[in-house]
Amino acid sequence: MTLATSPIAAAFLTLAVAALLTALVVPLVRQLGLRWDLVDAPDPRKQHTAPMVRLGGVGIVGGFSLALALTWLLGGFANLLPDKDQLIWTTLAGALCFFLIGLADDLFALPPLPRLAGQLVVAMAVWSQGVRIGNIELPFPLFGHSPNLELSAPLSLLATVIWLVGITNAINWLDGLDGLAAGVSGIAAVGLLSVSYSLHQPAAGLLAAALAGACLGFLRHNFNPARIFMGDGGSYFLGFALAAISIVGPAKGLTGVSLLLPLLILSLPLADMSAVIMGRLSEGRSPFYPDRRHLHHRLLRAGFSHRRTVVLIYAFTQWLAALALVVADAELRFLWLGLATAVLIAVVVVFRRQMQQEAG
Repeated sequence: MTLATSPIAAAFLTLAVAALLTALVVPLVRQLGLRWDLVDAPDPRKQHTAPMVRLGGVGIVGGFSLALALTWLLGGFANLLPDKDQLIWTTLAGALCFFLIGLADDLFALPPLPRLAGQLVVAMAVWSQGVRIGNIELPFPLFGHSPNLELSAPLSLLATVIWLVGITNAINWLDGLDGLAAGVSGIAAVGLLSVSYSLHQPAAGLLAAALAGACLGFLRHNFNPARIFMGDGGSYFLGFALAAISIVGPAKGLTGVSLLLPLLILSLPLADMSAVIMGRLSEGRSPFYPDRRHLHHRLLRAGFSHRRTVVLIYAFTQWLAALALVVADAELRFLWLGLATAVLIAVVVVFRRQMQQEAG
């Protein structure tokens, strides 16, 4: 019996192996970074106060790739159709290219425009190989039926590039506190894993499982107080992988509901990025101008501790992922999970307000 005949077992094995290998590889990467003085120096905009190695993305990619290689050797991808096989390889190649763009920035401090140009080129190449948003069926009926909007090639290219590049940079911009980007990406990957299997997309589910495991293994060394940062290489890799997996998995159903699922799961970093860009443009600044207007910065200024801020954003992301599972018609326990998380968020916010009132 191969893993192809037991997709749930394949997903759990892939996740566990990715977590274990990433947790083992990251300390080696940190030692090399310290030896070669490849560190991120502190400055007034950043939260860390000591130089930190920012090559953790190498460990994430290593654990992710080795876990998928093992799953492939054990037959986890044996039943893939040729067209789906091409989508998986294209997704992996695109994620690796985005990682290399980010790694080059970590090592050589590239300006924003060359980085963006490289992302656009890779996203267009990925689109040309079939990883694309092709048509959209609206989730609500018009005149008695749900219209199916087939996108022309230019619109499909535009939508796909915006989706891939937008989510990549949203995750990158979220990487401002210890464990924040890795935790949010891990929760989103688990959501994509569950939704992919509920929509009978096991190949995308395996990619999501490896991504979730890599995030979990990296958090072993990145949660506050962090011993290593993922760097732009890691955040670009995670962001692109999440975006591409959502296209070849949940969104491949080409229905309004399936397109809504990744939007729900990833809506928090997308909303944060949109708000930051609009705020910078309203002040006449470049969208790439560094500042402290991100959601995590606002929560810190509101009085939340570093860890509470991260956990609160985790809770929001978990709630959105649970909501996506409910929309995907998963078991009702996910509905209760979403409601419980919403209550948790309300309790934390009310508790913090009471503390501020008492302090005042």
